[in-house]
Amino acid sequence: MLEKSAKIYVAGHRGLVGSAIWNNLISRGYINLVGRTHAELDLLDPIAVKEFFDSEKPDAVVLAAAHVGGIMANLQYRADFIYENLQIQQNVIGESYRHGVKKLLFLGSTCIYPREAPQPMPEDCLLTSPLEYTNEPYAIAKIAGLKMCESFSLQYGCNYIAVMPTNLYGPNDNFHLENSHVLPAMIRKIYLAKCLYENNWTAVRKDLDLRPVQGINGSATEETILQTLQKFGIRQQSVTLWGTGSPLREFLWSEDMADASVHVLLNVDFKDTYSEGAKEVRNCHINIGTGKEITIRQLAEKIRSTIGFEGEIVWDSTKPDGTMRKLTDPTKLHSLGWHHSVEIDEGISRLYEWYKKGICINHFTS
Repeated sequence: MLEKSAKIYVAGHRGLVGSAIWNNLISRGYINLVGRTHAELDLLDPIAVKEFFDSEKPDAVVLAAAHVGGIMANLQYRADFIYENLQIQQNVIGESYRHGVKKLLFLGSTCIYPREAPQPMPEDCLLTSPLEYTNEPYAIAKIAGLKMCESFSLQYGCNYIAVMPTNLYGPNDNFHLENSHVLPAMIRKIYLAKCLYENNWTAVRKDLDLRPVQGINGSATEETILQTLQKFGIRQQSVTLWGTGSPLREFLWSEDMADASVHVLLNVDFKDTYSEGAKEVRNCHINIGTGKEITIRQLAEKIRSTIGFEGEIVWDSTKPDGTMRKLTDPTKLHSLGWHHSVEIDEGISRLYEWYKKGICINHFTS
């Protein structure tokens, strides 16, 4: 157990994952936290990372910083996804070891598992068959990160643990139409489609002022805005979503994920992640999920109902579905004393309210 005075560095403390972990630590009385924005510390720069560790000397590290995105981004920027994530992990984990960090928590992703993995996916199915093509570079980077944690712990006696969260959503999510994950992207698309359907141009312009799309903000003409949004399937009578809607997905509220992560950081040691006396120690990472799933089509309908969109949802089957099913087996996590609390309906409602509040705050403070 880390003492309340321990200095904890949260890499990526402004993002969806890192901000939730930061707030959870504070709520538990851990106030000696260190965070750096990308402008303050470029984790791709090994010299800068070394100088940061030389100066701050953290007792524990949470590596939540990563280059992430949805299917479109993973397909278009394959080199960026593997290079930047490997570089971040190499620098932060390496300097953690060199500076004697007592505890490290590495955040991965369940995309590490094979495309045709058994469902639900136990930790032991890692590297048993080929990965999903669309996010293979990102998955390989995350596999390397968890294996670094495992290997440093086995060779040098470190206490480095990797956790693999399922699809996350929550406060501080990314709603960028080109590179966000499926749930926040759906919320924004369906919200904008609702605004167009109701001819609520004030709301559309507020949204684009907060999050411009391809350089287009709320000051653009109606024609320009309509043309830009149509590129992303957002129209006055309908919204088009990628794929068939048939893949099944599991979603975890980010603050639940943070609570699970901090639970592991504070209460679980590396030796607790594998069976004592095992001939080969591997797959020591821990799934973080709900063990529950819904189809993408069902998700869209839940979001439509929450937002109150009365137009049509169109499915573009020429676009990729991605992996058809990705359900985690959270048995190991449950055995270590943690269960989720926020179900999907409550989570969608909370995220939509957070999203709308952000638009209003931006409008009145800008």
